Parts: sequence; structure tokens; C-alpha cells
Amino acid sequence: MITNERQYLNMQAQAERLRRALAAPDATGVHPSAAKAMRDGVRSQLEDLEVELSEYEALRTGDAATFEEPDMTDGPTIPGVYVDDVRARDPLIAGASTAVTAFVGAASSGVIDTPVLVRSVAEFERPFGDLARACPMSYAVSQFFANGGTDAVIVRVESRTGAALTDDDVSADWLEGDRKGLWALEHADTVDLLCIPPFTFDSDISAQTRAAAVRYAAARRAMFIADPLIGWTSASEIVSGTNSIDSATWGVAPDPNATLHVPRMQCADPLQGGRLADFVPCGAIAGVFARTDRRRGVWKAPAGVEATLTGAVGATVALTDNDNRQLTERGVNGLRVLPRIGPVVWGARTTAGADALASDWKYVPIRRTALFIEKSLIRGTTWARLEPNDDPLWARLRLGVDTFMHGLFRQGAFQGSTPKEAWFVRCDSTTTTEHDIDTGLATIVVGFAPLRPAEFVVITVRVPAGRGGPVLS
Repeated sequence: MITNERQYLNMQAQAERLRRALAAPDATGVHPSAAKAMRDGVRSQLEDLEVELSEYEALRTGDAATFEEPDMTDGPTIPGVYVDDVRARDPLIAGASTAVTAFVGAASSGVIDTPVLVRSVAEFERPFGDLARACPMSYAVSQFFANGGTDAVIVRVESRTGAALTDDDVSADWLEGDRKGLWALEHADTVDLLCIPPFTFDSDISAQTRAAAVRYAAARRAMFIADPLIGWTSASEIVSGTNSIDSATWGVAPDPNATLHVPRMQCADPLQGGRLADFVPCGAIAGVFARTDRRRGVWKAPAGVEATLTGAVGATVALTDNDNRQLTERGVNGLRVLPRIGPVVWGARTTAGADALASDWKYVPIRRTALFIEKSLIRGTTWARLEPNDDPLWARLRLGVDTFMHGLFRQGAFQGSTPKEAWFVRCDSTTTTEHDIDTGLATIVVGFAPLRPAEFVVITVRVPAGRGGPVLS
């Protein structure tokens, strides 16, 4: 979203560069399908930019019809419509972000162990350098924006020994205390999605880094988008092979705050004359998440024929219907190449989404909707600190949360045809005990009926009334 004139001018210039790129002839020697994919990616970026530019221009110039407001000094005196602004006693709960994506890895330049927010490829390249084969993260960030991403938090990590970047430079235990490597993200205000691309194109991140990423995502109420191992060449290897998702090589237990998409993508590499190369999908998947959130809402599964992978022309493994069934049953999401549509995301399960686990957090949209509600309520109820912890406070909390949930219901976030069927909010003496009052906590219990499956998922938010920050259980 454009918030100032400088950003507006920068986005105007970026849009003009994209228009020139679309008007230019295809480079010689580039495969036609690769050229088309590259052009589609540029066109998608341009469309999103033009929407933001037009919205800002409408706000700046004021498209709404103007009229002379009647004098209200002594009250209404002539026929007309009068508006009197009344300040609400408590601030409304605003929806939290859902697709601010963190990338951790190597870059050609830029600050070390410091999160930097960027909103375009150009903003990334200014401090961190252009695309580089030595820096796979630069490709992941580019694919994120090509697929609809808008906000990325970049953490550049450098080798601690001067050699090539290793997993210990990103996820060694001692880095957590120093807030370096992965934990440099502690300095970022918001993280909704987490991507850690491999440090080289012919390797994988280790189980150590994957496990640390999952733990960190859970702590930040975010989701880690894991990449497939380079050695996975069939569905059977993924679900039951020596290096399967159950092996020590993978090294990560099923978790509702992680998702895995397979296989790797094939895209045109501009640094290799447009020839096809294999890329991990995490950046593109995060972009699809962001695009779906913006167009349909976080409660819509980021999968299906709308979840096209801009810039991809194929996949390293052609998955059959039977392959996809095997993967889905184990909580793994396939990337399929559909006739006349191209590569798409064809699954929306968390890694805890295996049928045998019967997890409440089986589906990505349900888990992300819950995380969105949790973060929104935690941020939106901070005003309750230091308030007397009694019936009037509980009533105000109920009203604020109920208003927020009703807004989501009107947007189609829940199942059910009436509010009573779609959600409930409780905050009273039955949820907040005498012990809670003595320790300065007010407990809000919120239940909602997700679009799939049709059961209530219950969230409990404990709001400090007198000290500390909100605690979610």
C-alpha cells in the first residue's frame, strides 16, 4: 500500500520500467515457453502496481463528489444529511498482516544480521545486490514478488569463518542469544511467513536449520515454507524412501506451523541466457500466499487453478494423480503442471496434515486464519492493560472482539449462515477465575467455524489487566 508521495513516485518509475520490458522484443536464443513465462511474470507485477497507483491517485485527488457542509455550530438548521463524529471509547481491533515474508540467506552486499523491509525487487537490489548464482536467496525474493508478494523482510547472513555459508552460520544454538542468523528476525516487527532457501543451488539446508525454522515460526505465530530435498525424484522417495519425510535427513516432526511443497520448479534463468534451471519453490509459494490473501482472504486455500506459479514453466518431477494422492495423505503438497494452465500449487496442507494424525490444523488456510485472529486480538487488546479487571472490562473486550469477528464473518471467513453458527466470544467470570484476577489476567475464549472442516476451532487469549503483554494459550 502506498503511504506517501515518494513511494508513489518510485512505484511510478518501476511501473514504467515494466511497461518498457513488456514492449521490448524477446531476447534471442530464449526458449519460447521460458520467454512467455518471464513476460507473464512482468505483466502480473505491472497489474498489481497499477492497482496500487490508481488507488493512491484516487485518494490523493479525491474522486468522491464534493459538497458544502452545512453549518453545525448551533445544531441542524436546514434539511440535509448530518454526520457527527463520535470517538469510540475503545479502539477497534484491526486485522493483522498475513503475508510479510522473511528471507534468510546470503546476499552480494548489504548489512549483516539486520532485518530490512523491502517492497519490490528494485528495493531489494539497491542494498543487497542483483541476481547472483552465488546467492539463491536473490532468486527466491525475485520469485516472491513475481507471484504477488508485496512485503519481504531480508536478513543477510555472512559466514562466520570467511568460507562458504553453512547451516551453523544461520541456525547454530549460540546465535539465538546474540540475535544473529535466523534470530536476527527478533528485531523485525512482523513475520508471517518464513523462507530459508538453500545456500547453493546443488545443496539443501540441514535438518538443524529446518528444525530451528519450524520452532521459530511457531514462536512468532508464523508459517515456515519448507523446500524439497534435491535428491527427491519421486513421490515414493518422499513418503517412504531412505531420505523420506520420516528420516533423520529430513529431521523435522509434523508441525502445524510448517508446510512443504514438492518438487522443485523449472524456470528460465536470466543469468544463463534464459536457459531452464531448477529452483526451490519457497519464494514463489510465499508470493502465491500473499496474492491469495489479498484477492480472496487468508481463509482461502492458496492452491488450485488460481494458484499459478508465475515464472515457472515446469517441475523437476511430473506428479501423477496417484503420486499426488500419496503425498496429500502424508501432509505434503504437490506442484502440478496442468494443460493450458501451467504450473500450479495443488495442495494446502500443513506438515501436520497427514490423514493418520487427524490434526485440527490439517489445512493451511485454517491454521493461518487462526494465526491471523490470534495476532489481531493480541495487538488489538493492548489497551486493556492496567484496566480494572472486572465485569465492565470483560464487557468491553467481548464487544471489541465480537465486532472484529463479525467483520470477518461478513467477508466470508467462517462457515455458517448466522453469527451464532459462525463464531462465539466469551469473556466473563466463567473464563476469568479469581486466580486469574489475582495474577492480572483476563481470559477471552473465541471459537470459530472454519470453512473446512465444519467444526469449531477454539482460541484462548489471556489479556493482562494490569501488567505485561497478551499471552495466548
